[in-house]
Amino acid sequence: MIKENQRALNILLIFIDILVVILSLICSVWLRFKTTLFGPIGGHLGFQSYLLFLTFAVLPVYLILYFAFGLYKPRRTYKNIFSEATQIIKVNIIAFFVLVSILFIINQPNFSRIMLFLLAIIGTFFGITERFVIRSILKNLRVNHKNLKHILVVGDNDLAFSFARKIRENPYLGFAISGFLGRASHVGKTIEGVRVIGSFEDLDWILERNRFDRVVLAIPLKYYYKINELVESCERVGIKAEIIPDYIRYFPAQPSVDMIEDIPIINIRYVPLDDDFNKFLKYTSDYIISLIAILITSPIMILTAIAIKLTSPGPIIFKQERMGYNGRIFMMYKFRSMKVQDPSEEKSEWTTPDDPRKTRVGDFIRKTSIDELPQFFNVLKGDMSVVGPRPERPYFVDQFRETIPKYMVKHQVKPGLTGWAQIHGCRGDTSIKKRIEYDIEYVENWHLGLDLAIMIKTALKRNPNAY
Repeated sequence: MIKENQRALNILLIFIDILVVILSLICSVWLRFKTTLFGPIGGHLGFQSYLLFLTFAVLPVYLILYFAFGLYKPRRTYKNIFSEATQIIKVNIIAFFVLVSILFIINQPNFSRIMLFLLAIIGTFFGITERFVIRSILKNLRVNHKNLKHILVVGDNDLAFSFARKIRENPYLGFAISGFLGRASHVGKTIEGVRVIGSFEDLDWILERNRFDRVVLAIPLKYYYKINELVESCERVGIKAEIIPDYIRYFPAQPSVDMIEDIPIINIRYVPLDDDFNKFLKYTSDYIISLIAILITSPIMILTAIAIKLTSPGPIIFKQERMGYNGRIFMMYKFRSMKVQDPSEEKSEWTTPDDPRKTRVGDFIRKTSIDELPQFFNVLKGDMSVVGPRPERPYFVDQFRETIPKYMVKHQVKPGLTGWAQIHGCRGDTSIKKRIEYDIEYVENWHLGLDLAIMIKTALKRNPNAY
């Protein structure tokens, strides 16, 4: 039944996507030719030509790209719209270049390229809005116990129970555990609100008399010799078996799978910023934001520079070695907020709330984070990002990497001026272990919306640990 529902949903999505593309094109044509927002019109084709292009080029290109980017795959396990939104952005960018290329090939100079650019922008906005509404409706249905997929869990160990607990705690997924299969001594028991309805040997009998949408194998390593037999039992009745590996405890992140010929290799840490398109988005946003920030804060930086120069001897800019992306050492810039000190002391001393080394101006600019404004130039240089884990001095990195588990994971992305740990109060003399937990969470779950949320919270929230 669920398969039929998914097929019907996909047909509905295709139909709605076609309507969205048509609506986007109409809006684009109206903005380009019925308003003066985008300059003089000049020579252009009639609406009929655009209608033909829509039918034979725009719609086929968009639908092919929607299929290619997996936008018609089931997305029950996605908690938010951001992953789908990223795919929709990619579709519209690629569609723009494909459609412009088609116009070049058919030698059609009078077709408005500005209109196609507007189509990409409007199509992105409408597409994301459409999917957000549809996914919200589906989640609401599932939370109310409709459109559920029924799962049989083969296993009665902690791994199986943890899986059942996750399903119960996240009703938006639309899954229901219909029963466990386990050892004969456990049959009839109720665990996590679900009964053990049979033993491992009963799998054939139970599958023939019940209808499940999924069978999940969650068995200990010592029983892995049974997997082939269990999988064959599932396939005899046309159900795909899915395996939760017992070594999942080694997967601290969302794993990804690479293939070398026909051999799958599991990467135990998924880093979204390893994706070239995500890197491009991050780099572009960093460059634009840092340029805007430098322009806006330049009066503050000029006044700060003058104040530092007039109130204490020494340089205006303080430079310090920090460890960045992939363990690369770079010089991080800050406004000098302390008296000039010996480099050997500076590299190994923590700042304290009433640090006697701070100057009068330094105390103020540290509390207001003005001292960190020069780091926008680090962003322009490519050493840092606007958002990311805070970079640390190599002296302390060498200590922490030996004592804090997974400490070096944060160096798989560029360090930032602010970050997920900072908006949770992990700044200054706070728990390094807790800070790294937040940093790893950011590294493994990055998306552009998360960066935006962190920047907004940073601007609105004063950190009491800034000193």
